[in-house]
Amino acid sequence: MKISVMQLGAIATNCYIVMDEVNKKAAVVDPGDEAHRVLTYLEKENMTLSHILLTHGHYDHTTAVPELKKAVPDTQVYIHKADAGGAGSRLFPLLGQVDDLRFYDEGDVVHMGDITFEVLHTPGHSKGSIVLKTGDVLLTGDTLFAGSCGRTDLQGGDYEEIMVSLRRLGELQGNYTVCPGHDVSSDLDRERNQNPFLREALK
Repeated sequence: MKISVMQLGAIATNCYIVMDEVNKKAAVVDPGDEAHRVLTYLEKENMTLSHILLTHGHYDHTTAVPELKKAVPDTQVYIHKADAGGAGSRLFPLLGQVDDLRFYDEGDVVHMGDITFEVLHTPGHSKGSIVLKTGDVLLTGDTLFAGSCGRTDLQGGDYEEIMVSLRRLGELQGNYTVCPGHDVSSDLDRERNQNPFLREALK
């Protein structure tokens, strides 16, 4: 498994490209914008887009989805149903733009070649926020950042819920690389020791 990251869109959302180098398949996590950059990278790496996996439905994590889906129609697009949004929604615009959305939830496992993604439902930043666990990596979206956590003042946000979600992440056994939706990566041990929000959640 190889994971690359690129910052996309006006607020530099982290888009992760998770590649199965044996089967030449790729999952794109949170393609926030600039679909052409994602497609160019996949072509350069000789990878076929297989899955688009969304940690939540905010526009800055989903804007490139329709164009990527149009370019590779067989791509499977996954999102939690609570964040699919609807026509006219500026914050959650995806539903209505993609006809065959697939919905995942707590405990689901998505298979892509030799790679599996375990779904953890982690509401708080939004009702449908999820974290994807693959190998020793957590793709945390806007639930957990290096030194911080996602804002809870937008539609569907809830501070008490994100504290419960952070506690759950903090109580995972072992260490994981933390790949957040914005800013730099970290690891779970560092966040347990230094992140004030995670430390509060673990009290």
